Order: sequence, then C-alpha cells, then structure tokens
Amino acid sequence: MSDLAPLIEKLRAAQSLIAPEIESAAEALASADVDPASKGDFLVALADKGETPGEIAGFARALRQRAVNPGVEAYAADAIDIVGTGGDHSGGFNISSMVVLVLASAGVTVMKHGNRGITSACGSADLLAGLGVRTDALVETLRGALAQLGYCFFFAPAFHPAFKHIVPVRKALAAQGRRTVFNILGPTINPGRPAHVILGVFAESWVERMADVLSLLNTKAGVVAHGIIGDGRGIDEVTTATANRVRGVGRLSDIDTTWRAGDFTLPESSFEDLKGGDVAQNLAMVDALLDGKGPEGLVNTIVLNAALGLWVTGRVDSVRDGLAPARECLLGGPVRAKIAATKDFFTSNA
Repeated sequence: MSDLAPLIEKLRAAQSLIAPEIESAAEALASADVDPASKGDFLVALADKGETPGEIAGFARALRQRAVNPGVEAYAADAIDIVGTGGDHSGGFNISSMVVLVLASAGVTVMKHGNRGITSACGSADLLAGLGVRTDALVETLRGALAQLGYCFFFAPAFHPAFKHIVPVRKALAAQGRRTVFNILGPTINPGRPAHVILGVFAESWVERMADVLSLLNTKAGVVAHGIIGDGRGIDEVTTATANRVRGVGRLSDIDTTWRAGDFTLPESSFEDLKGGDVAQNLAMVDALLDGKGPEGLVNTIVLNAALGLWVTGRVDSVRDGLAPARECLLGGPVRAKIAATKDFFTSNA
C-alpha cells in the first residue's frame, strides 16, 4: 500500500515528484483502501506547489497504463483527438464535437475522448449521444465505428476505472473551489492514444505547460491553444471571436504565436455567436448549422478548427488550405450524411 504522507510533505516543501513517486501516488489515489482525506491533502499540496510538465506527464503515463485498452492501435498513427480541458465557464457551444464530424467527413480518423458536462450544461458526450452515438458501446462496436464511420467516442468513465476511487475526493475539493491535476489530465489520457491532438486549455498560462506535457508524451503533431476573450476571461478553443494563443507540438513545435481570424482571411466575430445552451438547445443549433442558418462566427470557428485538424494531420499544407474543404463538409451535406450514418450504425449495433 502506497503511503501519501511523505509525498505530501515533499510537495509542501515545494519539491517536485520524480517518476517512482508519481507511480506510487497514482497507485494510492486509485486505491479504495487509502483514506480519502489523505488523497485530498495530496492533490491540494500538488496544486499549491504547481504541477510541472514532468509531473503531469508522469500521471498521464500512470493513468494510461491503468486504462482499458480499446485495441485500436492500427488506427492511432493517423488519428487525432480534438479536446479541451473544460473549466473555462465560457458557456460556449460544443465546437470540438462538430469538428469531429467535419474531420471524419473529410476522411480523417478521429478518436474523441470526453465526458458529460461538468462545468457546462452540455458536454461532448451529451451532444454526441443526442446525435446518435452510444456512449456505452462495447469496444468491439467502437472499433467498428472507426472502420465504418471514421470516428469513435471514448466515454472517459468507461475507460478509466482508476477514477472510481478519486471522483468523490475531486467532487469534495471542487465544492471548495479547489482545482486538482485531474482537471487537466483528461485530454492527455485518451485510451486510443492518437498521434495527433488539438488541445484547448482553460487559461492562457497553461498553453506552454501543456505543450511541454504533450512533447514529453511523444505526440507526433499537435497544437495547444487558448482563446482570449478579455477581462481575464477565455475559452478552451481556437475561435474567430478571440485572440488565440497557440503553441505547436511535435512536427509543429516551431509554432509559438497568437492567431486572429484575419490571419486566415476570416471575419472577426462576436463571442455571442459562439454561445451554447443545454443539450436540446445545442442539438437545435446543429440543425441550424447544417441548414446554413447558424451564426456566422460559429460556422467560421468550426471551419477554422476543422482546417486546423486537416493541417495537424498533414492532409493540407496550411490551415488556409483546409478552410474550403472543411466548409464544404459542414455546409455541403457530408456532415449531415455522417450523422445519419452514425444513427444507422449504432442502431444496427445496439
């Protein structure tokens, strides 16, 4: 049984943990036999010290090892995840979920990892379930989805049993307004281990740190981004309404800049165009988008992120080159057809 007490003492002394200590801590956090109060003290001490990229990557490796293996290694080298940390309280629409459908319609393999809404009224699992995806699908069905639909959704609780004994502690700390390392680990522990990623973070200060984390995890190519709304507010997305702080990873590691809509010949929009609601409201917005009646800023933000995904996966030579094919997939019928195919697939494989 791992003892968290000496690790807590070390963290309170502002000392970072090394790999064996991180493995020991992960074992203790995932155990039903370790006192929840001790787990809480550990997570608070780690957050108060400030998690280093090495510590975050270490916990990601430990949790990846404890995850259910979906057996999708044959797809991983070409696949991408579009994921955000959440926690930005921006009230934005499920941009990344729509980008999944655009990219899959364009022939890019997508492994989406996510959960139900925690800090929002509609999480990625909520919206995709409303569009026909079964979040409780067996791994055999998910492999079939990758083969037939070009994408699948890994529902985080189903693939990370180690979280079972951590959730009550996280909830108790959240009620106190305390953030923990688990608020930022989700995007790094996709059980499919796709080689590419677009990762949105809840605060500008986390862009560089999470880029370093993804580098330590040997990400083939990716982008970490934060959209700056202003007045200390932001969103875990690249948008046409914000200044977007961006860092590249892997093949794109020379990217270290701030992007605006105009850099891609797109008009800057109001953030109001990007606002979402509950599941029913967001599903209605999907219908409006596909009918060509969605807010211009939301349409352009989805197109921009999909173009970014085409670029990250090497399908196009620049983000600008990806805009036209992304827009055609969103508005020209392929995404609507992908949603219909999704409903047919999961109905036939219930």
